[in-house]
Amino acid sequence: GFKVLASASHYWPLEDVDGIHEFRDTNGDIVEGMVNKGIYVTEKKGVTFLFFGSYQNSCISNPEVCGPEGVTFSFFWKTQDQQAKFLPASGGQVISSGFKICSNEGEGSVEFYTRGNAMMKWKASFSPPGPYWTHILFTWKSREGLKVYVNGTLNTTDPDGKVFYDYGDPSANLLTGTEGDQTKRYVNGAFDEFIIWERALTPNEIEQYFTAAIGVQVLLSSTLPWSVMTTTTKPVLSTNAYRPIITNLTEERGNFRSPNTMLGYLENVSFSLPNTSLSENTALSLTEAFLKAIEDFLLLPSQTDVPETTHIFGSLIQTIDSVMAHMTCNLDENSLPLTVEGSSSVADYTLVKMHPQTLNLSHYRFPSRGQSYISIPSEAFHGKAWITIVGLLYHNMHYFFRNINPMDTKIAEAAAYKGYMISATSYLISIKVEPLPKLSHNLSGFPLITIQLTHKLTPRQYSQALNKSNRVHLYCAFLDYSNGTGVWSNEGCVRESGDLNYSVCLCNHLTNFAILMQVVPLKLTREHQVALSSITYIGCALSIFCLTITLVTFAILSSVSTIRNQRYHIHANLSFAVLVAQILLLTSFQFSPGTVPCKILAILLHFFFLSAFAWMLVEGFHLYSMVIKVFGSEESKHLYYYGIGWGCPLVICVISTTSSLDSYGEGGNCWLSLENGAIWAFVAPALFVILVNIGILIAVTRVISRISADNYKVHGDANAFKLTAKAVAVLLPILGSSWIFGILSVNAHALVFQYIFAVFNSLQGFFMFLFHCLLNSEVRAAFKHKTKVWSLTSSSTRNINVKPFNSDIMTGNRPGTTPTKLNTWDKSTNSANRIDLSAV
Repeated sequence: GFKVLASASHYWPLEDVDGIHEFRDTNGDIVEGMVNKGIYVTEKKGVTFLFFGSYQNSCISNPEVCGPEGVTFSFFWKTQDQQAKFLPASGGQVISSGFKICSNEGEGSVEFYTRGNAMMKWKASFSPPGPYWTHILFTWKSREGLKVYVNGTLNTTDPDGKVFYDYGDPSANLLTGTEGDQTKRYVNGAFDEFIIWERALTPNEIEQYFTAAIGVQVLLSSTLPWSVMTTTTKPVLSTNAYRPIITNLTEERGNFRSPNTMLGYLENVSFSLPNTSLSENTALSLTEAFLKAIEDFLLLPSQTDVPETTHIFGSLIQTIDSVMAHMTCNLDENSLPLTVEGSSSVADYTLVKMHPQTLNLSHYRFPSRGQSYISIPSEAFHGKAWITIVGLLYHNMHYFFRNINPMDTKIAEAAAYKGYMISATSYLISIKVEPLPKLSHNLSGFPLITIQLTHKLTPRQYSQALNKSNRVHLYCAFLDYSNGTGVWSNEGCVRESGDLNYSVCLCNHLTNFAILMQVVPLKLTREHQVALSSITYIGCALSIFCLTITLVTFAILSSVSTIRNQRYHIHANLSFAVLVAQILLLTSFQFSPGTVPCKILAILLHFFFLSAFAWMLVEGFHLYSMVIKVFGSEESKHLYYYGIGWGCPLVICVISTTSSLDSYGEGGNCWLSLENGAIWAFVAPALFVILVNIGILIAVTRVISRISADNYKVHGDANAFKLTAKAVAVLLPILGSSWIFGILSVNAHALVFQYIFAVFNSLQGFFMFLFHCLLNSEVRAAFKHKTKVWSLTSSSTRNINVKPFNSDIMTGNRPGTTPTKLNTWDKSTNSANRIDLSAV
């Protein structure tokens, strides 16, 4: 390691600044130089910097000059310095025109720039060092990009970089410090041991140098960081014992594809940890390497909605606890009290080994800042032995506990709502204390652990929680490993206070905690259930009866010319679709959700209700072709209509069932699921039909108004147009609004919408019979004609020549008589505005 140091191009030990005059040359100037040369402190306009010289057109200020060998920059760094003696080399950043190292808002970063033809920027971020000396080293090669090593271990990389045109400070100087008021001179941190190699070190060389830098004081002891110069032989031995594990954790990164395989590897690591002491720096290195491996584990593909996932991540958390507790117990006792803390992408962590008497506060809190924390009263710490504390606040672990079966937990309240899954809705936080703190067995006693956790609700969870039809259950829970595997339990914990945004819990034990949420729909009272069921059964029975009469009527009158046209073919198909849908709806009430018959009925209901809307669309198209624009022959329109009425719903249902078969018959009834968006396979086409028909009705109304203004001087059955337009105008809101109320009743669970939906949806057939048969003048006239034919045919007294049914009979016009008004919809008393149908 010292041979690696001796090969450096530039080196600043930053040890004896007071004796800096010894390095001045004969002219009194600073000699910027090689190993063991000095530094220069310049103070101008409130700016405090350490100045390392100017490097115009050098590898330091312009990395393109470095050549293929690259460059390496190394230093020790700590922030939030709490020592009484401040190093002159204090500051928050190191600046060169070729690179910048800084700590800002909880993030450390290295930015590397090249200029000239290739204007590029590489950036790699890492966790800032905290109040303990941390070794930061980065290498750069044009072909490999930027690599950052923390405490001898590869931490992060940026192999590709990106084009960038703003390179910050263009100066060729190399300096370190912090800008601002002199009083803030030592706030950000301290640097030590600046080294530059005008080549990229290999990972082996980096490890050799780091091991030498924190090891035993030997020939170059004056070059070691001052805070680790007091290390003894005991942690040196343990450092060597733990080093292979740290190296293996680094080398094995990216070699696993299965969560189970990698979990086995991590468990083996926890079992193989040597039972020897380790220094603060070794503990920090092992923690960072281990949490990097955990980060790789979390990135592996896994299914968060299967029960096995909960067991896997429960075992993972147990393994993390084991490794962290082992390190804390084996921290070198010669350096106590000792704290190792930091933050990674996996968790914020702290390892503490101290005497209880050094805890001068009323409570111990982890983490010390933030809205999610665990607090232990000082009264819980007893005895005179050293205590160890391990704290972990996981950042993303709660995402993997999304679908917990309540029957797989020890939460009795949750198990009472079988079938309603539980989700972790807060960060997971863990704390372990040895020896165990003395806590009250009674949850109303003292002392107890206080846990406050902020909720992390997904948009779907937040929507469910705000839904007044749901009851939200929040549990203060922990992973119970008493049976060997992690099972969620709430024994010994109670939720004291909180709302939808946070929870405060009291517990009489320590482990891994989280807030679990279970959403249970509120059930209607027995009276409302009976009322709604009665309305549905009576209404559907009445609809089925009325639709049957409608179809029988159309069949009987099919020989009459006016009933044999396309308009009544469309009415008949629409009536048939609604009739079958109503029968299927009544049948579906007899089957339980999740069964095969229920799924089949859900698919058939989807098809026939879609067909009903499709034939409503055909009604609109037919009206458009009659009044506004005639297109195609009768035969071709017949094919188009049947293609739209039955073909389009069939295509939609095939696509829907193929892509999301599990969405049918699973959501508490034999219908489409409301949870995963499958309901839009019905709602979207229905809304489309409603919007198109509204447009057609507006256009038709304008045409009829214009015809009326011209005294109906047209050649066509204008009364028929009016009848059809009015029938569609009446039926469209009835059929469409019923499903709008249905959506409102499901999502808002307002009781009034459920009643409106039940009335309108069950009485669709009645309304169709009312407007297509009972109040339709053409049907009534045809029926009168048919009954007259029957009566004359049954008479055998004399042979009467029955006049064929035509428009004269339909309109009641006979030679020498006044036309009879059959259009019951036209309330106008102005005879000049009525259509004279004798011209047809």
